[in-house]
Amino acid sequence: MKSWRTKVHISTSGWSYKDWKGLYYPDDVKPIDYLSFYAKEFDCTEINTSFYHLPKKQTVINWAEKVPAHFRFCPKLSRYITHYKKLRDSESSLRIFFDVFDLIQPKLGPVLIQLPAQVHFQEDIAAAFYQVLHEQYGSYRFAIEVRDKSWFAGNSLALMEKYNVGLVIAHSGKRFPYKEAVTAKHIYLRFHGPGKLYASSYTKQSLRAYAKKCCHWLQHGHEIWIFFNNDFYGYAIENARTLNTMIAEEMGKQ
Repeated sequence: MKSWRTKVHISTSGWSYKDWKGLYYPDDVKPIDYLSFYAKEFDCTEINTSFYHLPKKQTVINWAEKVPAHFRFCPKLSRYITHYKKLRDSESSLRIFFDVFDLIQPKLGPVLIQLPAQVHFQEDIAAAFYQVLHEQYGSYRFAIEVRDKSWFAGNSLALMEKYNVGLVIAHSGKRFPYKEAVTAKHIYLRFHGPGKLYASSYTKQSLRAYAKKCCHWLQHGHEIWIFFNNDFYGYAIENARTLNTMIAEEMGKQ
């Protein structure tokens, strides 16, 4: 598979962390230039700020102009939709969100939908939400990270498959529900830390196991998006680098 390298994207959950100065970013690199520096090594990143407040249109345009043509952003859907509206009556809120990100759609990977633990699976609500995404934003890809096990039961996974919504495989040292289920052509993984949340590093042994899984998924035609959210102490950077190397090694054995 000569083209596999374009089908796996490994990075961190964001690029603008103050404690990365001197650890990842050289002291002479200004914060305004962090993204350009970051994009020299990584080919994608998550946008977490969009979860808390919608960035200005010019801001996302500026981001897109700072990265190479192949670079992709994965914005997190507004928490107003996921945490406050709880996926109900979301059409107008979705329109506001995508009015911004439509401007850089060619540079987007999957949009991340992160739900709180209080939002349980209700088939009618989930189906209606997915239908809106399908009808109005069918050119986008979506991945959903759930925090309640009810999303692994009933018709939940079947609905994800029907609408090509990827279930996020989220590793968090058993803090959040975990299930390895492939529900879309794109597979989305998030690593929050095996020990202390956001502040612990993965062992080479555990990363090797995921490298083998990624190799299997690549051989079956999937595109893979992997983000390390254990940003404290730069663990995310080192883990992303290690996993990238390991996947290359595993694919080289094929």
